[in-house]
This record gives sequence, C-alpha cells and structure tokens, in this order.
Amino acid sequence: MDTDSSALTISSALNSLRAGQYSALELTEACLRQIEHLNPIINAFITPTLELAYQAALQADALRSLHASNLNELALLGIPIALKDLIETGGIPTTAGSKFFTENIPGQDAEAVMRIKLAGAVIMGKTNTHEIALGVTGVNPHFGAVKNPWDYSRICGGSSSGSAAAVVTGMCLAALGTDTGGSIRIPASLCGLVGLKPTFGRVSARGVIPLSWNLDHVGPLAHTVHDAAYLLQVLAGFDPHDPASANVPVDDYLVNLDKGVTNWRIALATGDYIDGSDPDVLAGLEDAARYFKDMGAQVEKVDLSWIADLAATNSRITQADAAAYHHQRLVEHPDWFGVDVLQRLMAGAELSSSEYSLARRMQSESRRSFEMFFGKYDLLILPTTPIPAPPIEGTAAVEAARQLTCFTAPFNLTGLPALSVPCGLSTGLPFGLQLVTQPWGESRLLQAGSAFEKGNPWHDKHIPLQAL
Repeated sequence: MDTDSSALTISSALNSLRAGQYSALELTEACLRQIEHLNPIINAFITPTLELAYQAALQADALRSLHASNLNELALLGIPIALKDLIETGGIPTTAGSKFFTENIPGQDAEAVMRIKLAGAVIMGKTNTHEIALGVTGVNPHFGAVKNPWDYSRICGGSSSGSAAAVVTGMCLAALGTDTGGSIRIPASLCGLVGLKPTFGRVSARGVIPLSWNLDHVGPLAHTVHDAAYLLQVLAGFDPHDPASANVPVDDYLVNLDKGVTNWRIALATGDYIDGSDPDVLAGLEDAARYFKDMGAQVEKVDLSWIADLAATNSRITQADAAAYHHQRLVEHPDWFGVDVLQRLMAGAELSSSEYSLARRMQSESRRSFEMFFGKYDLLILPTTPIPAPPIEGTAAVEAARQLTCFTAPFNLTGLPALSVPCGLSTGLPFGLQLVTQPWGESRLLQAGSAFEKGNPWHDKHIPLQAL
C-alpha cells in the first residue's frame, strides 16, 4: 500500500477495503509506520498497541474474505482508530495522563470502546492528553507535550491533544476524545479537523475516567463530517448502566447529509464577546455566513455576549466536580499533580456549596434560554476558538483554558450538540467554525456541517512537509 494514510478518510478507506485495493492489515501497517516515524516527535500516543492492532487487522481481513452475512453491521471493519487515554480499555493501561494512574489497567472496555470494537474497528492505542483532562494545552508534565503537526512549536489544543495529532498525521483514521469544556472541538479547531460533541447523554460515558459527571461528553475527531457521522452512528444509543445516558431514539445520521440548508434560519453570533477574536477568525466567520446565505439560508446577526457567564460557570462546575472526584488524591499527594492542574483543583475545592448551587441553577436557566433560542433558529454559528494555536513555550495553561474555551464551554454547560469544522487559516495555522443546534439535533448539525464542508473544503489542506 503506497497511499498516504494522513490523506485517507473512513469513507475512502472503506471503499478501498471493500474493493480489495488493499487489506486492513496493509492499512494498519501504514498507520503503524506513521506512529513509528512521527510519534517520537509529536508525542501523540502514550501507549501504542501495535500487536493488538495487527491481530485486529488480520481478523478484519478474515471476516471480509469470508463474506460473513453480518458484515453490514461491521460499519468500521478494518478502520484504524485511536482512543484518548481517559477512556478505559480492558487489559491496556488507562493513565488519564496522570501520575496517579500509571499502573491502572482496567478489567473491561468502556462502553464506547465496546461499540467501536463490535463495529470492527482496529484499535491503534491510547493517546496523550492534558493531565486528567483538566486543561487545553496538551502540555503534560508526566508524559510530555503534544506538538501541533502544523507547527511543532505550537500546542494542539486539548485535552484530546494526542487524538487530534494522531488523526492529522495518519497514525489513525479517526479517534475518540472527551469534551468537558471544549476538549474535542478545541484540538479539532487548532489542527484542522472535524470534532463533534454530541448532546449530553447521547453517547455513553461509562468507563471514562470522569472530569465532571455533569459536563463530560464522548465524541469523535475525524477528517470529514461524513466520517464523524459514521462514528456517531456506531457510538450513539442508550446505556442503562450510565446514569447520564438518555433513552432517546437514535437517528440515521448519514441519510440527510446532502440535503443542504435551504430556508434554514441561522443565527450568526456577534457582540463584544465574539468580536475580540483574531481578525482572520472573524473574517472566516463572515465568509461562512455569506456561504450559508448563498446556500439559501436566512442568516441573522445575534448578540451572544451573554454566553460569557456560561463559560465561567462551566469552569466552576468542572473544577468543583474534578476536585470532588480527585479529593483523596489531593489530600494524599497534591505534589503528584502538575502546577496548573493543582491550581484549578484547589480552586474547585474552595468553591462554596452556595456558589456551586448557583452555578447549577445557571446551568438550568441557560438550558431553558437555548431551548427558547432554538425555537426561533435552526442553527447557531460562531468561532470554535478565538485564535489559532498559541506557542507551547510561554503559554500559561490556566489562561489558555479561559481563552480557548470561551466559545465551547457554554455548550457543555447546556449539553447542546456542537460541531467544529475547518474554516480557514491564520498565519498558516487552522481554525474552526462551530455549529450548534437543539438537543438531539445531531442529524441537523451534521447536515449543516456537510453543506459547509462541500463548499469550503478546508479539510483538503495538507499540513506542512515538516510534519510529514
């Protein structure tokens, strides 16, 4: 196989596998070569699972050669996928990027892992993350920083840092991440990928080491909207053993992808809170609005500055919930945490019960506000991040979290589905457009994302030769 794995999508690879142009083993080997070549530089993986990947690829080829009757149920048969090292894997270390969990070997897979395995995916390993997922730089004091493949001196975003870096460089064709304040969408934005945070409760978080029980989401990072839809189709569904999982019917996320946005009512976020973004990011947002108008949508500017309070509230709940989950570790070994993570955990531990209660009340009120908002609009568009990737050196992790989550965190607080799609380049670095809609509206969200992607194929932009 001589195809560059970094240019492959799930859709194109599945077509080639079905046509016999290459085998799952050859595809897996191509990704493993990228891991061998680039992981020492980029640091995307904490634990590559080379032998297990070989075995899974051979099994996929055997199933395909037998023309098994249930192949249609194996939607990801032979597709190499990586997992954020917060998501538990039976018999494989799950470190959460933390010194506390270096010897943690779960007895079984997380629900999301079981679902993609049952769909035939080849697991490539566990990807690096900001420590305990409490940060967005991907600079980890225990496992090292993840470098942005577009520019090694820049962060990938986080906390699903390694997942994004692995997909961009062809170490896998897609990856699973988690998102509590933007941790899927931020690295998607800074690395030129598609990142999807489904509705809270749409994808089971059982078997994921928690950051915040009230805000955690599991979702995919991929090259295209179609690929994200493919993965969501496998991941979505009720899990009775997850108390946050919702028993809501699962749509067909692929059937409407090509139907466009004619006559849709789209809200374009404006106001001081938005307008402080990088000029190139704002220009990309305006271009996106014009494109949707040209596609037949009605676009209306809406001052969304009030979501600043929601971002701050999301941060308070995240820190308090994380401090509760890690309470014993904070008591016994505070020195085992990195400086920035310890600072945020201590802030969470110091939050009063009254302050926490008020934060949860704002969560309820903001959900109702957006319920009314989406009674008027079909879609909201705004930047995913206000800036492209900042440098690794000199970027203060806590301040970066405030800045990079300012447009993503409100939709963790409200639990709304949100999608980041590549939107443009600023000084040679990618940034994303964020699309948001009503709860359980993933089908609509992906439809809009697909419409934008067709006319704005930023995902076709390749990373510089330095990273390849």
